[in-house]
Amino acid sequence: MNFDLFSKNLLEDDRVLLRPLEVTDAECLMDISLHEPETWEFSLVKADGQANLEKYIQLAVKAKETQKEFPYIVYDKQSGKYAGSTRFYDINFEFKTLQLGYTWYGKHFRGTGLNKHCKYLLLRFAFETLGMERVEFRADANNQRSIAAMKRIGCTVEGILRSHMPTHTPAIRRDSIILSILKDEWFEKVKMNLEKQL
Repeated sequence: MNFDLFSKNLLEDDRVLLRPLEVTDAECLMDISLHEPETWEFSLVKADGQANLEKYIQLAVKAKETQKEFPYIVYDKQSGKYAGSTRFYDINFEFKTLQLGYTWYGKHFRGTGLNKHCKYLLLRFAFETLGMERVEFRADANNQRSIAAMKRIGCTVEGILRSHMPTHTPAIRRDSIILSILKDEWFEKVKMNLEKQL
């Protein structure tokens, strides 16, 4: 399996375009970064404010260059605006697994159906082009909005990793919820159910 498959495949439908995130994309996402700090309430890597956003993107692009992650910028065709970002990470071609996360959208794009289009394109690519056997999702166990969104697209809850990661408050550690979709589940039900929601 070749990492170049990521760059060679543009993910797009009539609603959304996912293209590789570049350092110059900070300008495209700056409005969300400057005016919507609540977007990163549960995130361990914040992109609020110009300096944080630029650092966030630089780290994501560096991880892409070292073939550890593949980040995308999300363009909403309906509004003609950039909506946020998402990425594949912990990519393991040998085990045929990866994680899908670091997903965030500006407040005007939440609840509009944009996320379902993004997840459909990403999951179809992971299972049907990359040949993955498992796509995993993780979130702060208190992030009910994110957990509900993952369940709606067909994820199965696997459990909670207790006191799993530090947060921005040194005395507080987060519990992480683990969800996943398996290849068989994608082809048997998740793909069809998600297509009905698009």
